[in-house]
Amino acid sequence: MRETNSKPEIIHLEEVVSTNLSLRERLNGRSLPEGSVLWADRQTAGRGQMGNSWESEAGANLTFSTVLYPDVLPANRQFLIAQITALSVKETLDTYTDQITIKWPNDIYWRDRKICGMLIENDLAGPVIYCSIQGVGLNLNQKRFHSDAPNPVSLTQITGQSYDREEILHQFLTRFYAYYLFLLQEKEEEIRSRYHAALYRRDGFHLYEDIDGSFEATLETIEPTGHLVLRLRDNSLRRYAFKEVGFVQK
Repeated sequence: MRETNSKPEIIHLEEVVSTNLSLRERLNGRSLPEGSVLWADRQTAGRGQMGNSWESEAGANLTFSTVLYPDVLPANRQFLIAQITALSVKETLDTYTDQITIKWPNDIYWRDRKICGMLIENDLAGPVIYCSIQGVGLNLNQKRFHSDAPNPVSLTQITGQSYDREEILHQFLTRFYAYYLFLLQEKEEEIRSRYHAALYRRDGFHLYEDIDGSFEATLETIEPTGHLVLRLRDNSLRRYAFKEVGFVQK
């Protein structure tokens, strides 16, 4: 069930297994206006793309999920939702620090370190998307990380300042709603152009690794489907879906 003409709800909980899961459970039991958000002080089992876990100290960071009902969007263009979510996080962080980029498909990086991850879950109804949940885990005030994640960083580690989580959530939502309006107005090329300009390592040749080993390539383009196209030094092209290729970190 859903509502599309009411003001979005903002739901705050102290602890959840994951914000995506909790939001989905609420959708099963009641209607929620489009753009509603559920955020929590602590996730006991936060998830990222392809089953990755997400470390987040209780009360230190911003973990939340939003819901959209983009039933005008064809399923083969669902990557636009990931793009507008990533751009909204990036542009929010741009107001506090520089060198924020989007690492394909939708991680947010400061320099070579990960400051935000997300999990986009789209439910399809035939050729269109009838429900989309965008889960975001943004490192704000955590001063130390204890997991074996290779390169986490928080905004407080970057700037030395602490941040109001709810204030930053509202800054994100303002941008997110504006980008969703772009999507509904079919301004897809503008979204894609801004996304491409924000990409991590978008210029020059860098090391990548796929199932056959490491190689040097430059970023050629991101297709509307979300596939990454790389150009090798011999000018040949390689096309990858999520998790089929990775950056080799320095």
